[in-house]
Amino acid sequence: MSSVPHIPVLGREAIVHLAPREGGVYVDATFGAGGYSRVILEVPGTRLIAIDRDRTAITAGAELVERSAGRLMLVEDRFSNLAEVCASQGVEAIDGVVMDVGVSSMQLDQAGRGFSFRLDGPLDMRMGQTGPTAADVVARASEGDLADIIYLLGEERHSRRIARAIVADRQETPFTTTRALADLVGRVVRSKPGDIHPATRTFQALRIFVNEELDELQRALAAAERVLKPGGRLVVVSFHSLEDRIVKNFLAERSRTGGGSRHLPEVAQVTPSFRVLTRRPVVAGEDEVAHNPRARSAKLRAAERTSAPAHGTDEASPWPKLSDVMRGG
Repeated sequence: MSSVPHIPVLGREAIVHLAPREGGVYVDATFGAGGYSRVILEVPGTRLIAIDRDRTAITAGAELVERSAGRLMLVEDRFSNLAEVCASQGVEAIDGVVMDVGVSSMQLDQAGRGFSFRLDGPLDMRMGQTGPTAADVVARASEGDLADIIYLLGEERHSRRIARAIVADRQETPFTTTRALADLVGRVVRSKPGDIHPATRTFQALRIFVNEELDELQRALAAAERVLKPGGRLVVVSFHSLEDRIVKNFLAERSRTGGGSRHLPEVAQVTPSFRVLTRRPVVAGEDEVAHNPRARSAKLRAAERTSAPAHGTDEASPWPKLSDVMRGG
C-alpha cells in the first residue's frame, strides 16, 4: 500500500468550508481512503464518525481507527443512514458533515468490481456487498425500464436503441462481463474520433441505478439537515451534473426566504434551515486538474445550518426504483 496520503478532489476547499474546530463532532459521510477524516482528526479534540458502504474501505481504514485513540468511529453503512449511524454512536447533534459523492478512483481501477468498461471484469458495479448487480438489472429489467434508466441517469440520447439491443441479445447470451456490454453499446452507438467512449453514459447510468446513488444523496442531505446543530456546516463535492443539481436544488429550497408579492396574497413560508455559503459552486484550479483530470468535473457546495426546524421530505424521484425493476414492476 502506498504511504502517500490520499488527497480528495477539492480537499483543501472542503475542509476550509467545513471549518472543523477543536472539540467538535463531525461526520465524514463517504470515508473512501480517509482523506477528509485524516485532516479533521488533526484538529485537537475532534470526534469523527466516518461512513462507507464499501467493506474494502472499512478494512483499509482500520489503521486510522487504531491511531485515532478512540476519536474515530468507522461504520459500514449507506451514507443516507447517517442520522441513524450517529444515534447508534450516542451522538444526537453534530458540527459538520462532508460528502464526496459518487464512485471512487479506487473502485474504478479494480477490474473485479465491474465499474469500468475499459477493464474487463464481472458486470457487478455494487459499491457495497449486497443487492442486485448490474448483470442482474440488465437481465431482468424491461426494455422500457432500461431505456428510462439509461436516458434519465446517463443522459444518453440513444437509450431506446441501446435498450432494444440489450433485450434482443440477452435472449441468446446473458450479459455477465463489462466487455460484453461495452462491445454491444459500441456496436449500437456510433462515435467519432475524440468523442467519449460510446459506453460511458450507459455504464454511468447502470452504476448510479444499481447503487441508488441519487436517491441515497437526497436522503443523505435530508439526514444531515436533521442532525446538524445550528451553525453546523454541510459540504458536498459532486462529480456529475445530476448530483450537483440535487445538491443545488436542495440548498436553494432550504435557504429560500420571502413570500408573496404586491400582486399575490402573502403565502406561508417555511423558515430557512440553511444559509448557503457558496453562491456559485467551487471548482478545481488548473494545477489540481493537471494532476488529477477527474477534478475537472468536481463542484463543491456548502451551507450552514440555521436554528429552524428541518423541512419535510422531498417528492418522489422520476427515475425507476431498483426494487420495482427487480420485481418486474
